[in-house]
Amino acid sequence: MAADLPGRLFSSTQWDRLRKLAELRESTVLTEFRSPAAREVLAETEVLITGWGSPVLDEAALDAAPRLRAVLHAAGSVKGHVTPECWRRGIPVTTAAGANAEPVAEYTLAMILLALKRVRAATARYRERRAFVDVLREFPGVGNHGRRVGLVGASRIGRRVVELLRPFSLDVALADPYLTEAEGRELGVRLLPLDELLAGCDLVSLHAPAIPETREMIDRRRLALLRDGAVLVNTARGSLVEQDALVAELVSGRIEAVIDVTEPEVLPPDSPLYTLENVWLTPHLAGAQGGELHRLADVVLDELARLNAGLPLVNVVRATDLARMA
Repeated sequence: MAADLPGRLFSSTQWDRLRKLAELRESTVLTEFRSPAAREVLAETEVLITGWGSPVLDEAALDAAPRLRAVLHAAGSVKGHVTPECWRRGIPVTTAAGANAEPVAEYTLAMILLALKRVRAATARYRERRAFVDVLREFPGVGNHGRRVGLVGASRIGRRVVELLRPFSLDVALADPYLTEAEGRELGVRLLPLDELLAGCDLVSLHAPAIPETREMIDRRRLALLRDGAVLVNTARGSLVEQDALVAELVSGRIEAVIDVTEPEVLPPDSPLYTLENVWLTPHLAGAQGGELHRLADVVLDELARLNAGLPLVNVVRATDLARMA
């Protein structure tokens, strides 16, 4: 078995499980598939455990792995390294995207509640003034009760955010062109067209995939639909938003934002987003970090156990899923 997943992602107990299940040797950890040494490993490989930054599984790599039975991805999207050739050869592919969705949804929940409470702006003002801040006067409308929250995209993360928001007194709406009214009712949310959702919510959180159809879907025109004082939360991808238009809106102070992803991913040092009081900018940390990574490892270990036992895999990715995946 070959793996490109760094050992730091697994606890010692998990490595013990993995070695027992697949007789993993340290020499089978690969970072590329082209060298003679890598191809020697691939020739004997039955299972590939992949992670962020995995080499691409193109025809040449697959030709070098004639015994390959499955690709188990210990992260989210497989679009960066799994090619259609895998499915053409009947090689099953699984993902731990569901496990990675949990910390993103938790981050989103926390930021929704804190943003509507105006925690970032009030804290910055208190730090600067070092004196009494009249929250009711200086931050009118502060609080969560009865506020309207709009989610864009019924992805794994979007659906999990819906679940996490249920205990709170928020009015939740959802925009997703693939979702039916019946599915919306099952989720317990109101389905709205995107423009209507943007215009009618106090906070809008993005959970759509980064595909050609969603590039800059939140453009200058749609940003202008947001009501004054509304909050935009982006934990999806920076490409979903027209960046220059977003910066202009935020510099004007008309809206607020919680931004975990940008385009480019690391902003230039002179970007105003680093210092604006109405922007909560975080360094792409919503996804699995630190101890949360063990959840991804457990998903893969469980899939490997099922594979060895001849049981159906659970978190299977189909070729038809790719067009709508992040």
